[in-house]
Amino acid sequence: MVPIYRSDGEWVAVFEQGNLFNVDGEWLGFVVGREVYDAGGTYLGFLSNDRRLLRKRSMSEKRHRLTPPARPERPQMPANMPLAPLLPALPYSIIDLFEEFPERLMYISDTRPDME
Repeated sequence: MVPIYRSDGEWVAVFEQGNLFNVDGEWLGFVVGREVYDAGGTYLGFLSNDRRLLRKRSMSEKRHRLTPPARPERPQMPANMPLAPLLPALPYSIIDLFEEFPERLMYISDTRPDME
């Protein structure tokens, strides 16, 4: 289980057996090589060497949608992870998806209003 961090150092996801899960264990998507696709097969970005989910700010090439694999079982998530290493600043041409587009990594259950 490999922790994935946001650029500010917060633990936001884990990489486990070719899949990406958020800290609650919900399936975010799958990984092919280093490229990350969401649960619907749409390209999200790539996993960097310093364990972040990044993407080029402007994508000049159109990525094909992939057929997603079967939904994996929810992993047993640890209560905490080691602190993030000191992460270098990103160049302008690269963005951190967990910081710039967190809505692409949310679920319907996250957007429903709370029960009163």
